[in-house]
Amino acid sequence: MSLLAVDGLSKTYRPPGRPAHQALADVDLTVDKGEVVGLVGESGSGKSTLLRCVMRLVQPDSGSLAFDGRNLLTLGRTALRGYRREVQMVHQDPAGSLNPRMTAHQLVAEGLLVHRRDLPAAARREQVAELLETVGINPAHQHRHPASFSGGQLQRIALARALAVAPRLLVCDEPVSALDVSVQAQVLNLLLDMRERLGLSILFVSHDLAVVDHLCSRVYVLRSGRIVEEGPREQIFTAPRHPYTRQLLDAVPDPDRAPGRV
Repeated sequence: MSLLAVDGLSKTYRPPGRPAHQALADVDLTVDKGEVVGLVGESGSGKSTLLRCVMRLVQPDSGSLAFDGRNLLTLGRTALRGYRREVQMVHQDPAGSLNPRMTAHQLVAEGLLVHRRDLPAAARREQVAELLETVGINPAHQHRHPASFSGGQLQRIALARALAVAPRLLVCDEPVSALDVSVQAQVLNLLLDMRERLGLSILFVSHDLAVVDHLCSRVYVLRSGRIVEEGPREQIFTAPRHPYTRQLLDAVPDPDRAPGRV
């Protein structure tokens, strides 16, 4: 049984006074336990809407969503809160997703304060320091604010923040697109290390096929709200079946410069 199962998901936006826009059309997608799955497509392909549905921020028009066999569309308020502890999101822009008024310690501890209220303050401080060290941030710097860190360091803090509540699935929305290539490689390798050490499942969303090639074992290709191709990474990158997938691959300047190969 898949950890995350999306079946026949559709969503149409109907803004007042404007034409309806079908963002998703009968989308099927699965993420197995311990698996890193890539979702690729151009801007406007429906990636963000799919993520919002998975995070239960947007209600789909039809289809089903299940997490470890539980129907996500019928969860009550308490159960939904528990689900959002098990599924954490890492955003594209860490500077925009992290409160600039909070220190690194406060940012990482926030989830513990919400989901682990039974944790004593001393144990919480120790766990925050361990998480920061795990992602490569010196715990001695935990009382600094986001403005004191580089983009790559902020993404590491965002990852520590997500890991603090021991999620089972990480949903990564273009988490390295704003970073330099060398820093991209560091963050991607850190994600792979976390998957190995913690048994995480990862849904990794990107428009960059070179990044997906480095990280993912299976890939979905989304175009205009529809999955046009799905398969193992090797098949997608060496023998794509759909013209759109070949078009995306042709747009990669130099595969030999993919992250992790610099």
